[in-house]
Amino acid sequence: MYNELMMDEAIKNFSKQFSWEPKIENEDQLLKYSKFVVAGMGGSSLAGDLLKVAVPILDMLVHRDYGLPDLPDKDWDQTLVIASSYSGNTEETLDALDVALKNGVATAVIAAGGKLLEKAKNLGLPYIELQNTGVQPRMATGFSMKALLAILGMDEALKEISGLADLDSGLDEKAGAMLAKKLAGTVPVIYASRKNYPIAHNWKIKFNETGKTPAFDNYFSELNHNEMTGFDSVEASKKLSQNFHFIFLKDKEDHPRHQKRMEVTAKLYRDRGLEVEEVELSGRNVWERIFSSTLLADWTALSLAGIYGADPENVPLVEEFKKLINKD
Repeated sequence: MYNELMMDEAIKNFSKQFSWEPKIENEDQLLKYSKFVVAGMGGSSLAGDLLKVAVPILDMLVHRDYGLPDLPDKDWDQTLVIASSYSGNTEETLDALDVALKNGVATAVIAAGGKLLEKAKNLGLPYIELQNTGVQPRMATGFSMKALLAILGMDEALKEISGLADLDSGLDEKAGAMLAKKLAGTVPVIYASRKNYPIAHNWKIKFNETGKTPAFDNYFSELNHNEMTGFDSVEASKKLSQNFHFIFLKDKEDHPRHQKRMEVTAKLYRDRGLEVEEVELSGRNVWERIFSSTLLADWTALSLAGIYGADPENVPLVEEFKKLINKD
């Protein structure tokens, strides 16, 4: 059974993360900023993406790379770089912090431990120490989101998101199992509006890391101008398209034309014998729509791992990669 029970408990206990109250150490070093760069990789960058869904006007860039993004020189005086790594040992994030410090850019740190947290303490940087409950970074988005909101000084959003502590994390377990049965033996492709694309990307990550299956994502309207033509198969390539199974994440708050595009695209795909599942984003507010969908993705990916006999908890290929890339 691998670590299926551990992942099961991690999902069921997810909403408890919203009861946690983040504490900013060295808070007096934080000034007021108008622009933000979140430097993070993998699960540690998800909170930044999802925050942009909830607050699209926020001037924040999620940076997944070494160093820092190319911004105009005049912007850096107004910018806070937030180095986020659950483990605290992500090399790209550590490098981003080092480059920011070298160039005199304001920094803050979010981590549960590792070199990143140690550096923040030694240098007196503003930081939040995440609770280390032993979950994988992709399962710690509640902690990461609350920490990010605290660093950004978004007190109202922090109060609102704390209300998710009463969210029933096990509610979608059966729905996830049913969806996994439909997806078994296929490659999931998750579609959403551009606004909700980070949610679709989150689904993809859960399928990759928990379900141990290839998965891909895209967004409307861009996919209507290129990707969908790849599934208008001739007989010789028809079997390639039939390996994919599409999930459309629908949101009543989406632009009406995006809603129409989803409807028409789903029809065109089904007319060509392609499998399409439609999943509604629902909840009392934007935070509940985001994290309810995340939980459904978690349960679906866990069920897929069970179907395939895969370990849903660990990511051995990532660990093997890290060993090889750091080998002299």
